[in-house]
Amino acid sequence: MLQYLKIENLALLKSITLEFDKGFSVVTGETGAGKSVLLGALNLLSGARSNKEMIRQGSDRLSVEASLFFPESEEVNALLEELGLPNCDEGSLIVFRSLDTSKMSKIRINGSLATLSQLKRLGEYWIDFHGPGEPQKLFKEQCQLELLDAFAQNDALLENYRVLFKEWQKERKAIENLKSSEQLDDDTIRFLNNEIKKMEQLDLNEAAITELESNFTKISQSQELQGMLQMCVDIVSGETGLMDRLNALNHQMSNLSSIDSSLDELSGRAKSLQIEADDLSQEIQSLSDGFDFDPEMIESTISQMTTWQELKRKYGGSLESLLEEKTALENKVGMQGDIEGSIQELELKCAKLEEKLAKESERLYKNRVKGAKTLAKQATEILLKLGFKKAQLDISLLESDHFTETGKHNCCFLFSPNVGQDLLPLNKIASSGETARVMLALKTILADVDKTPVMVFDEVDANVGGEVGRTVGKEMARISQSHQVFCVTHLPQVASLGSQHFIVDKIQDDSETQVSIAPIHSEPQQRLGEIARMLGDRNSQSALDHAKELLG
Repeated sequence: MLQYLKIENLALLKSITLEFDKGFSVVTGETGAGKSVLLGALNLLSGARSNKEMIRQGSDRLSVEASLFFPESEEVNALLEELGLPNCDEGSLIVFRSLDTSKMSKIRINGSLATLSQLKRLGEYWIDFHGPGEPQKLFKEQCQLELLDAFAQNDALLENYRVLFKEWQKERKAIENLKSSEQLDDDTIRFLNNEIKKMEQLDLNEAAITELESNFTKISQSQELQGMLQMCVDIVSGETGLMDRLNALNHQMSNLSSIDSSLDELSGRAKSLQIEADDLSQEIQSLSDGFDFDPEMIESTISQMTTWQELKRKYGGSLESLLEEKTALENKVGMQGDIEGSIQELELKCAKLEEKLAKESERLYKNRVKGAKTLAKQATEILLKLGFKKAQLDISLLESDHFTETGKHNCCFLFSPNVGQDLLPLNKIASSGETARVMLALKTILADVDKTPVMVFDEVDANVGGEVGRTVGKEMARISQSHQVFCVTHLPQVASLGSQHFIVDKIQDDSETQVSIAPIHSEPQQRLGEIARMLGDRNSQSALDHAKELLG
């Protein structure tokens, strides 16, 4: 549920903070007052594309922020984890988005920076828009099939089918690749075998490659390192080196100590220095000896490193890509001996998958047929309430000649608005007003299975009025029993049914134009005046009386 919305510098709106409750919220105002500002803010928060022209003139930055509450947050938290974003805090989701004229746009979800694609994925989960262009989707058979599957609750059946379909597609592609591949000549096979042998010369695992590179580095730098270590040895134990000087120092300190016992401590320290220097000399010499590599080891390391660098350069630059290429080369060579046999084996596998696909597709079909009858019957009943005296909706399922990602059947919604007219596809017969009402009838039915918590209807009541308009409002109010519903409307019959009512107004003076959005559901007289205005005249007594009647 959307609880809080803050908008700054969007189009003609300077700044507004709104709070919402569950149920049915209506948004009204004069034509051109700027009702689209609220929809624009929600669109931005749902991950819609944006442009900097949306920023209010004279401002550098536009921002929108919303707080949503999910009583049961397991599903949204699972999505957030999949997207790598922080979980909700006690069911609260905070979404923020800004646009700047000269800076990068910013998106934050629960305080963490996010991408537009992450915001869009999240938007698909929590909000659903139904506007003037929405009915056009109903003309597409794919959309019709999605609506039918949602009603028939085919999620599990579709998932089972799609797993098989993807596996079948993969095997079909492998067969096509084999059939299109040419038999390799002897020179090519010889070259591929040589490449495989080169790879087999190396121990292709992370630890071995790391050790190889380390040994090569040591060998490459051995002469320089040995020279430096030898200089250190000379400094410590060479002629006139540190050891000779410490011997002389120790001899003198011993003589001094024999004369004056108070110098015993200093003499002891001199002996310690001599012992430490001797130990240091031996360790440096040991290190120097460690860089004296066996000639065979040097030759082997250089040879392996040369091979590794050559293969790495050829095949992707990493151990992972080299291993993948090795497998591909081995498969390529291996298949040359029996391409036809490999094709036959894959075709047999595909045939078995097709049998399984056919069974899953048939299960889908039976469930769709059952759902289509019920959905068509319920939709027709609602259409009668929405002003169609003799309307009829039917859903036809037609078998395709091949498997697709959604099964082996297409779906077509057939509609007849009047008695005596043949059932025809929606795009052949329905006007925009008729299609909007068909979509509303379907959405009303599907509301019980649709998990999207927030639904926005933008003038779906266009081209209807009177009693039909009232029925449209009642249907949206019914949807609001299980969803939070927002409706932008020009119909007083619809506006009067809202549990919350927001009015959009455009304010102009000599210097600027601004849009304001204000709640009026707690202001009975102001709301009465708005409904009367929508009826024709807020100062007319008959309009005011009618408004009182609508508000009950």
